[in-house]
Amino acid sequence: MGKNVLVDFQDGVLQITMNRPEVLNALSLELLEELRHEFEDAAQNPEVRAVLFSGSGRGFCAGADLTSTRIGGDVGEVIERYYNPVVRAIVGMPKPVLAAVNGVASGAGLSLALACDMRLLSSSAVLTLGFTGIGLVMDAGCSYFLPRLIGRGRAFELAYSGRRIEAEEAKHLGLGEVVLEADSFSDDAWAYTRRVAMGPTLSFASVKEQLNRAEDNDFEVQLALEVKLQRRAVASEDAREGMAAFLEKRLPKFCGK
Repeated sequence: MGKNVLVDFQDGVLQITMNRPEVLNALSLELLEELRHEFEDAAQNPEVRAVLFSGSGRGFCAGADLTSTRIGGDVGEVIERYYNPVVRAIVGMPKPVLAAVNGVASGAGLSLALACDMRLLSSSAVLTLGFTGIGLVMDAGCSYFLPRLIGRGRAFELAYSGRRIEAEEAKHLGLGEVVLEADSFSDDAWAYTRRVAMGPTLSFASVKEQLNRAEDNDFEVQLALEVKLQRRAVASEDAREGMAAFLEKRLPKFCGK
């Protein structure tokens, strides 16, 4: 854990919290390095069954800290060295990753939220692309995830207008899946993620692989992937427990193996 990131581990849930509240968790290069490290460690830790990704203070993440991103230099090198590894670590995580969007999510901060498997939105959350408002373009995976989540036309509308999207509209558009009351958001987001962590997380990892590859696979390739992953799932301890619990009419106790 570094000075820019807080981590907390309970009941199989690792909470990774961006901790620069004085600047709405704007992404400094140091923060990005710490995030990459924490996500990569979480992927390798067998005790971690789900990850909750959050921001401290009033916002999730206001986007790039322009004082550290050095727009005047080779911005492409900065994006590839610092931003993209975090996105890859989130997408490649063989475990559920849920973003807890407690306030503002803008620019690359929104990109990181979109890279997660799900977004839990506070009723006070506000989302905005932000990029075009300062003459820039989408990065950190935003142009990949955004049209897949909400469609091409809506993605153009948000990019061209740069407007603010509040929580209920964000859910309606497909930018978030669950809206939780602001007053109890932190506790409720953690409780939601804990329920996910109690599930068959090995199965979830395979479902994540299926859904991540579905957009680009053709039909037959996707069918073959389903066969491959179902063979693996059937051989798992969780599948045996799940089927036994179903036959015995009880709740299953999954172990993630």
